[in-house]
Amino acid sequence: MVNSSVENIDVRPVNKKENRALFEKREKIQPKKARGNFRRLKWIIMGVTLAIYYITPWIRWDRGESGPDQAVLVDLARERFYFFFIELWPQEVYYITGLLILAAISLFLVTSLFGRAWCGYSCPQTVWTDLFIFVERMVEGDRNARLKLDKAPTSVSKFGKRLLKHSIWIVIGVLTGGAWVFYFADAPTLLRELFTFEAPVIAYSSVAVLTATTYVFGGLMREQVCTYMCPWPRIQGAMVDEDTLTVTYHSARGEPRGPHKKGESWTDRGHCIDCNQCVAVCPMGIDIRDGLQLECITCALCIDACNDVMDKIDLPRGLIGYDTHAGQFDSNPERKLDIRFIRPRTIAYGLILALVGAVMLFTLLNRSVLDVNVIRDRNPLFVTLSDGSIRNGYTVKILNKIHETRQFQIEVVGLKNAQAWIESGPPIGLPMIVTVPADALSSYKLFISAPAQNLPGKTSDIDVVVTDFKSNERDIQETSFKGPEK
Repeated sequence: MVNSSVENIDVRPVNKKENRALFEKREKIQPKKARGNFRRLKWIIMGVTLAIYYITPWIRWDRGESGPDQAVLVDLARERFYFFFIELWPQEVYYITGLLILAAISLFLVTSLFGRAWCGYSCPQTVWTDLFIFVERMVEGDRNARLKLDKAPTSVSKFGKRLLKHSIWIVIGVLTGGAWVFYFADAPTLLRELFTFEAPVIAYSSVAVLTATTYVFGGLMREQVCTYMCPWPRIQGAMVDEDTLTVTYHSARGEPRGPHKKGESWTDRGHCIDCNQCVAVCPMGIDIRDGLQLECITCALCIDACNDVMDKIDLPRGLIGYDTHAGQFDSNPERKLDIRFIRPRTIAYGLILALVGAVMLFTLLNRSVLDVNVIRDRNPLFVTLSDGSIRNGYTVKILNKIHETRQFQIEVVGLKNAQAWIESGPPIGLPMIVTVPADALSSYKLFISAPAQNLPGKTSDIDVVVTDFKSNERDIQETSFKGPEK
């Protein structure tokens, strides 16, 4: 049974610590095609993530006449970030900080539950490397064919296959870089400008840089990015514990390993027939049977490969599978997996996640669409007018965060018998009316004067109140009025 249906592959784990010399030329990894549930899951996730990345800039969202109609847009020229119904201004960068915190805590929680599931399924490096390997397999064949092609002398056929493969890789890189720049400008407009050579130089240079990095990282460096450049493998050890589910070789069941002939008894030996199928499919070039390793991204392709072998030799699946640290020492293939999702570590991550998420949601739902800033002139501090009254100057900045023109009333509170006026206008009685265009910041020069005898001292505390006529939303800014010493 075993001899006829299971291929014994001559492959060594090149990323095994003992095999990885610092001063030797890199040995290219040629992973074998895997088939199974986890491979199908990876195809689905790859398709979904790539679709989100490439399609998102083309989704439209109506924001009125004054706003862009692109759903997701980082508008550097106008200093805005648009995400569907959310519009963030530069002074609201703390929302970006909150999103980064949520992403980090979510990663911690997923890692504590399922190990490096992010790395194995959703990391951009994994997704694009998977895509590049798929192209390589389509052009050059599966593992054996690629190894044979590597050793073959230069020929027209070999050159043609390599040229086609690298050309497709470059096209993928261009599409990757092209999709990225669409997040920073109106996608249809920028696409037309790119093809008519009217786009800004920064657009072409960004596409070129991202094309190069995608080609190099996904096509040439591959697992080296994860092993040497990514900091997460070094950090994730602090997130896992004995109850973390991760890809595990059940050594108690598999050892002692060795070839098995059809008809031989399984008594006094392990279920691992040392066929090396798990090593051959690993894109990281490791042997999962050596235990949890820094290089393992828990892509679970070794599980598919081993389950396929177990099916062929009529043994229970799960010699390699998702399990806890303690589970690898249990030799019973029929045991139920003891999963403890609720434990102190996951509770802590969950509470932090819920707290930060709730704070962000509350502030987002209750944030003001009016922002006022009042800056008092510092030179001169005050001016004595011909009638003996004291005048102070202020710059009032009113930020209208919605996409319609609004009128605001400006009032000064706390100063007796005060007069106020906008620069170039005559003194008028309070309040004053100003108009701010849609989705814009308007700045006004405000002068306030008051009789010297009405000032209680050198400094008087006053409030500048800005009120929206339509919604009655108001913003109160505390400032001071300066005068001579009594």
